[in-house]
Amino acid sequence: MAQKLHGTVTIVTGASSGIGYATARALADQGSTVAVIARRQDRLAALVADIEAAGGTALAVSADIADRVQAKAVVQTVIDRFGRLDILVNNAGLMLLGTVEEQDVDDWERMIAVNQKGLLYLTKAALPHLLTAAQDELRRVADIVNISSIAGRQAWPNFAAYNMTKFGVNGFTEALRQEVTQKHVRVGVLEPGAVATELKTHNTEAVQQQLAASEAENIPVPLEPEDIADSIAFMVTRPRRASIAELWSMPTSQA
Repeated sequence: MAQKLHGTVTIVTGASSGIGYATARALADQGSTVAVIARRQDRLAALVADIEAAGGTALAVSADIADRVQAKAVVQTVIDRFGRLDILVNNAGLMLLGTVEEQDVDDWERMIAVNQKGLLYLTKAALPHLLTAAQDELRRVADIVNISSIAGRQAWPNFAAYNMTKFGVNGFTEALRQEVTQKHVRVGVLEPGAVATELKTHNTEAVQQQLAASEAENIPVPLEPEDIADSIAFMVTRPRRASIAELWSMPTSQA
């Protein structure tokens, strides 16, 4: 089977588990060289070993993307090593829940730092390289995929700060899409509901029990990380579409 991403380079954040782990493997299977980013070096090493055992190429970069200097260094490390960047998957995220009255403000700051600032920093650092890749002959397109949540569209009690971060991701994604779509950088967002990952385990025992009761009643079969990874792979392997300006400039026989 032809590898649709052969020759490309991808960054996946939050790659030490769950959606990020599955996405890195899926894109490597499509031929992309994948730089996997997270703080847990041991998990990244295991992921790289999995990808290489399957015949792919991967690079582990341990970093805290909530730190602007480290986020910028991640992109520079990838460029220094591979010379290009074609795809950015902003997957890293935290979901720390509680009421506005009772939740620790430190939890809010941690979520804002990872869910919003980390995404902003990586995107800012990566965008010049993605714009360059979109103009070369390999694919003539580049991709940014941001992982949001159904919580970016619907609010619930105990989700207030998490809702804020994901509503923000959605707004940023749409604004950026309008800025760069004519330059052939595609900007997409996925908004999963319940996915079988460790995301909820960062919460207190009481919150986890509330979530379990809610999921058992309403979502008997949650999505798997591989389901989201398949969606991301579909998005970034679509062929490039000509812009309206290009269509107008084509001879009638080509258009």
